[in-house]
Amino acid sequence: MRENILSLLGLMRRANAIAVGEVNTGGAAKSGKAKLLLLAADASENARHRAEGFAAGRDIPLSTLPFTKEAFASAVGLSGGSMAAVTDLGFARALLKALAEDEPERYGAAAQRMEERYARARANTQVRTKRIGKRRTDA
Repeated sequence: MRENILSLLGLMRRANAIAVGEVNTGGAAKSGKAKLLLLAADASENARHRAEGFAAGRDIPLSTLPFTKEAFASAVGLSGGSMAAVTDLGFARALLKALAEDEPERYGAAAQRMEERYARARANTQVRTKRIGKRRTDA
């Protein structure tokens, strides 16, 4: 299952739906584009503190991945970096769902919150795209 999660991270990178590295992650969080912050399992305490600062007050969930920095970096195709921001809500939902299937006690609650957030976003999109007002007639 972990290979699928690493493949999903690589797919996010190819789809440009993930910002990797401290500078890019901070920029995505501050601009409101980040939907989920990720940390490598062996991230330093300093990196963990910075990621918590990016997430604080912005309603961005922060999850620690069960992978080392090296495994994470090879999955996304970049060297270094222990921190990333997922900028697509669908990818964030899929990643947390896959993590919860692998380790339900650790990621189950976060996956449930992301599922609720995804459902709210879908409902809001459907409401906004619904036609408002009377239909025109050519009569």
